[in-house]
Amino acid sequence: MTFSAVNTIWVLLGAALVFFMQAGFAMCEAGFTRAKNTGNILMKNLMDFCIGTPLYWLFGFGLMFGAGSAALGWIDPFIMRDYSHILPSGVPLWAYAIFQTVFCATSATIVSGAMAERTKFSAYCVYSAAISLFIYPISGHWIWGGGWLAEMGFHDFAGSTCVHMVGGVCAMVGAKILGPRIGKYRKDGKPRAILGHNLSIAALGVFILWFCWFGFNGASTVGMDSDALLTSAGLVFFNTNLAAALATLVTMVFTWIRYGKPDVSMTFNASLAGLVGLTAGCDAVNPFGAAVIGICCGFAVVLSVELFDKVLKIDDPVGAISVHGVCGALGTILTGLFATGVSTMKGVFYGGGLTFLGVQLLGVGSVILWTGVVISIVFLIIRATIGLRAAPEDEIMGLDRSEHGLHAAYAGFMIMADSSPEMQTVPAPAAAPTPDGPQQRVKKEKAMDASVYTNVRIICRPGSLESLKTAMNRIGITGMTVTNVMGYGAQKGKPEYYRGTPVEVTLLPKVQVDIVVSKVPVQQVVETARQVLYTGHIGDGKIFVTDVENVVRVRTGEEGYDALQSEEADA
Repeated sequence: MTFSAVNTIWVLLGAALVFFMQAGFAMCEAGFTRAKNTGNILMKNLMDFCIGTPLYWLFGFGLMFGAGSAALGWIDPFIMRDYSHILPSGVPLWAYAIFQTVFCATSATIVSGAMAERTKFSAYCVYSAAISLFIYPISGHWIWGGGWLAEMGFHDFAGSTCVHMVGGVCAMVGAKILGPRIGKYRKDGKPRAILGHNLSIAALGVFILWFCWFGFNGASTVGMDSDALLTSAGLVFFNTNLAAALATLVTMVFTWIRYGKPDVSMTFNASLAGLVGLTAGCDAVNPFGAAVIGICCGFAVVLSVELFDKVLKIDDPVGAISVHGVCGALGTILTGLFATGVSTMKGVFYGGGLTFLGVQLLGVGSVILWTGVVISIVFLIIRATIGLRAAPEDEIMGLDRSEHGLHAAYAGFMIMADSSPEMQTVPAPAAAPTPDGPQQRVKKEKAMDASVYTNVRIICRPGSLESLKTAMNRIGITGMTVTNVMGYGAQKGKPEYYRGTPVEVTLLPKVQVDIVVSKVPVQQVVETARQVLYTGHIGDGKIFVTDVENVVRVRTGEEGYDALQSEEADA
């Protein structure tokens, strides 16, 4: 076989991009879940790749691509046999093997998000191994390895069904058997919104995945050494981007209408939903077909998340079932409608009749059946042996602590007492200087000023802070302390939604401003604040006026009136 440098480089580049999708999945899942489980999520996304890689080398690749039968390949530990019947033109075996390995890892990593925050780490390692060892390879053989679905003309170019739907079905079954997180549902069965802790990280994950999807879909041409492949790759890139963009736009508008505001996390999900849905037919549809698939996935992901969350009571913290399972199946089926016949059979809307659509439906149904039955057996065996779900106290504490001994994934943002005695000894600070000299404090000859100073505490909306500061400076207030606080009074807050579920708002963000007044009349401060903050609506805030017995400037030791004056003013 003559190897092509261009094709080999293209496949290896695609493999590297698909591998980097692991980082995207890790960021998405970490951002959409709570901080106390971040380390556990990151560990799972690392280990499913590290577990799956050797298992796919030992058995998975042979089962998937071996020329055994229409149902499965062959047992070939260490990939030792001849695979020339399946290798793309000009691509060496090991380049193709690593390309397929990273696809296998993608399918396995999808499951961790849906089962996040309550799955034992040991159980995760076992079922992730099962997915990479035989669940994904066998159904993959049917589709990509020359198996019975491939012989019938089933088309799944880059894996809407083969990769994503397999992961989505495993996620659905696992989340159902596992049960919802503690506190997810009220006694009446209505869901509670459990907010993700870091949407910035989730957004980074989405952008990483979108970027890497050009390798996921584009490199599935497994070649770039002909005009036909160049044309196909360009179409794949364009369609991939178009479907994702339109799915995102549709979900933004749909949630805006449905919930009163555009839902941020659901819109992130929509970007991935469009990418997943288009993956099956990205080479077979024109841009119009890609646009329709993206639009359908934009609607489907919202309705699906609500269905699983509110009706079926399947707790999926990140929406993996809807994104990968539902939209993977939907995109594969829609390929049977919109395929133009350029690289596969024609879809219904292009004169192909119902045959191709029927094959697509059969393929989706058979893979769902295979994956659902086998993964159910795997989960039930795990639950009966080592246990599937973490103990309630561990779940409440957070899996970072209970599973990994990790106090927090964000240790730099928390105070932790060290158990070692030497770390508990704190050196005494140097004596603060006094107004009468740096060496020692001299008692004042006169008694402390008996004047009483006034603290004006203002609670207001965060958006009013800048106007308040400007007004205070205008009347001569040069110092204030500002604190972000939470609270509520008569204003309970109007309903807000997170992933389609109402958020129970009992505390609202406020700003607390403390001003100690000595020279400016207190009444002037109060009236100025009222004028600035007044809107006439509930939530304008409150002003508290209290006496202050004394004030001490730490650096100089000045007390009373002198401590409240700025040095610039004194100068």
